[in-house]
Amino acid sequence: MVRIVLFEPEIPQNTGNVARTAVALSAELHLVRPFGFRWGDPRMRRAGLDYWKHLRYVLHDSWEAFLRALPEDARVFAFSAHAERSLYSARFQKGDWLLFGPETRGLPPEVLARFPALKIPTPGPVRSLNLAVAVGVAAFEACRQIAE
Repeated sequence: MVRIVLFEPEIPQNTGNVARTAVALSAELHLVRPFGFRWGDPRMRRAGLDYWKHLRYVLHDSWEAFLRALPEDARVFAFSAHAERSLYSARFQKGDWLLFGPETRGLPPEVLARFPALKIPTPGPVRSLNLAVAVGVAAFEACRQIAE
């Protein structure tokens, strides 16, 4: 239904949890290097449990490689705690791309300037959600809308 993109993920357990979420939603996972861990890290594998055989994923060697592989008509939504527009104001379509940045720094300004940016509203006093939680919230909302 959707494609989930992790830009330079840093924490292997988050990547494993996102992989499990992607399998749950039949979503394709795109991972953009460099990573903050070694691909195949046991912590990543453990977080993804035994679902790796079901995961559809693409590894991109760089941001430029990802952009080259991106279809011209792709609808990409960049997620940031600093965005003005709420996730719930977006109208998602089958095939949309949901882009998330690295855990410690988020997406760089030049990436946020390129795509519509969305935030997940958090009424409590937190700066941001954990990456795996944010992906789950956004991806399940996108899939809920698409299924309606």
